[in-house]
Amino acid sequence: MNDRVLVTGISGFIAKHVAYELLMRGYAVRGTVRSLDKADAVRTALEAAGAPVAGLEFVKADLTADDGWQAAADGCRFIQHVAAPFPLVQPKGREDLVPAARDGVLRVLKAADGAERVVLTSSIVAMLYPNDWRGKRLITPADWTDPEWRQATPYAVAKTRAERAAWDYMANIGRKDRLVTVNPGLVLGPPLDSDIGTSLEVVALLMRGAYPAVPPVAFALVDVRDVAAIHVAAMTADVGGQRLIAADETLSMRQMAQGLRDAFPDRASRIPVTQMPGAALRFLSLFDPAMRTIVGDLNKHPIADTQLTRKLTGATFRRGRDSMIEAAQALIRMGLV
Repeated sequence: MNDRVLVTGISGFIAKHVAYELLMRGYAVRGTVRSLDKADAVRTALEAAGAPVAGLEFVKADLTADDGWQAAADGCRFIQHVAAPFPLVQPKGREDLVPAARDGVLRVLKAADGAERVVLTSSIVAMLYPNDWRGKRLITPADWTDPEWRQATPYAVAKTRAERAAWDYMANIGRKDRLVTVNPGLVLGPPLDSDIGTSLEVVALLMRGAYPAVPPVAFALVDVRDVAAIHVAAMTADVGGQRLIAADETLSMRQMAQGLRDAFPDRASRIPVTQMPGAALRFLSLFDPAMRTIVGDLNKHPIADTQLTRKLTGATFRRGRDSMIEAAQALIRMGLV
């Protein structure tokens, strides 16, 4: 074994930052892409950010197929399984994303038999909905989303079922201590290129004034650079068998919108701060797929319990609102808003 790390879905928003963090710390990185046509763009983005790319290589592998995964994992000391389906517009069927997410996780875990540790990117959505609740609630690593809850989105269902499948598989083969999950909140911060990921679309929608009012929902925010640092720390820290929440402050969408107005006064007129009534959100969710993805978050204010993450990895977190502003600045620079 050597210090080579496999990063799945390396062209993604979070995965590129994980690869950057690894390269900056001297690891060799092997990244999977569904098409090798993406490799040059990823290499260019990482090199432009200042990462040493001599130790970077790419292999073709798709989560929906067995081909390529064993070869991708061979010789890798650690596995960072970041790739996952996350469409902005959710499919209609609540289980539609499950096969790709769950089967993809299992393909990676089976191929990673010789790895010292697998770090799996899950999500706080796999913890947020143990039942229906309102107001403020502390979200802890012991919480699990109930995938049968009627308002759970296909994404939340897929993330929950995929993470459960990962833990079950590793427990069944007696290697639960080789797995750790990172469960981020809404991941913001500066992208390394124009492949901004779905989470930054929340900021983009606010900056564009896509809706005349903001929904009464709130998100636990986290900076992508902090998420990447936790992924890397989790490879060697004493965190085997743990779920690590990655999030800073929780902001309502109204607070997010006001923060953007304050930071970008020349664009303030198009950024809505009027709060949408809950009844209006429910009505819009009947025919607007984007609204349908957040109707389950109506009047919820989750507070992330990151004590375990901080204790075991030494993690620190940038302020969520600062990450949001840096994300918006990047979107402006790239002409995306």
